[in-house]
Amino acid sequence: MRAHISRALPATGLWQDRGFLNLWAAQTVSAFGSRITRTALPIVAILTIDATPTEIGLLSALSVAPAVLVGVLLGGWIDRSPKRAILIGTDLIRGGLLLTIPLAAWFNLLIIEQLYLVTAVVGALGVAFEIAHHAYLPALVGRGQLVEGNTKLEATDAVAEVGGPSLAGVLVYMLTAPITILFDAVSFFLSAALLGAIRKTEDIARSAIEKVTPARDFAVGLRAGFGNRLIRPLFLVEANKALFGGFFLTLYMIFTLKTLGLSPATVGVLIGLGGIGALLGTVTARRAEARLGLGPAMFASLLVGQLAGFLIPIASGSRWGVMALLAIHQLVGDAAMVTYSIYATSLRQTVIPQNELGRTTATLHAMTGLLLPAGALVSGWLATQLDVRATIWTGVIGGLLAPLIIALSPIRTLRRMPTVNQ
Repeated sequence: MRAHISRALPATGLWQDRGFLNLWAAQTVSAFGSRITRTALPIVAILTIDATPTEIGLLSALSVAPAVLVGVLLGGWIDRSPKRAILIGTDLIRGGLLLTIPLAAWFNLLIIEQLYLVTAVVGALGVAFEIAHHAYLPALVGRGQLVEGNTKLEATDAVAEVGGPSLAGVLVYMLTAPITILFDAVSFFLSAALLGAIRKTEDIARSAIEKVTPARDFAVGLRAGFGNRLIRPLFLVEANKALFGGFFLTLYMIFTLKTLGLSPATVGVLIGLGGIGALLGTVTARRAEARLGLGPAMFASLLVGQLAGFLIPIASGSRWGVMALLAIHQLVGDAAMVTYSIYATSLRQTVIPQNELGRTTATLHAMTGLLLPAGALVSGWLATQLDVRATIWTGVIGGLLAPLIIALSPIRTLRRMPTVNQ
């Protein structure tokens, strides 16, 4: 049995916890690189390979579809394994795979099939990283510090959302998209080094070491997710966001670059504004919870975030008017959705037992890994049958089901974060 990670933290909070600071620094580096690649991959597919909406839909689907296999097969293994080792290993492999894109471009060998393959494998490893990350944070900082920890990590993501896409747009313009991805590869190697410097060890509960089959592991995740009255609505909201988020994932770049005629650099700056909004969301999360209560704050933030999506399909007319609507969507929508994400993630990590957290998160990823690519593929097909703008309208209207789920659930009446598993 390994030594327990100490739950006692200095009164000044997580900024005094060296292990958390290493995790935070690793996430900062990796988040910037990931934003660069997320922006650069569809740009290279659209502008360099001249990909169709259907091909972009397939590329988007492959970025998330592997979550199904990872969620079914690896959730229990992650629960029973040292999480930090998984985080380091997935960083190293992802960095190596991404290096193949600029190398292929250097020798004029880059093809869409390589983008499909790298996207799928990096996507699968990214899911494994996220599952391990969510399971590792409570062990590293203690459950009482989860809201603070998730707020700080979301703030990092927000800053990366500001700088990453904007930097990507400039780098694509100056260096081409494949070479831009080199920055992401380097970021994963640096992230692995920072994670390797964490010295705190994990306690793996004896009950989590029992050998079970992947099917039983998946059943544990299903039971924990859908059997708990507080977690069930969170799963249903994520299902809705995944299905209709697939529309956005596939069509946003096509809509902004092709339909609206914006440049890659302009789109990168607009997406970067979403990071500013996300940063505001991390600042207001605790204030909104204190003023409204946890449940009402979750409902309000989710509703505002989904309503902001309507600003995308109504964008038309003058160039400045279009950019203003898209900028407001990024600022307001991302602020609200990050606020909701902080609450939802912290609630899952608080309510679900530590030795089931990996399997529950894996099950969630398996579900969204089915629904997000389904939405991406359906939206790509619909865009060819109707048009891009009409298909986006379908996605944003469908997304309004998410806040309705929270409004009809026991979460709506929660005043504060539970202190014990329920």
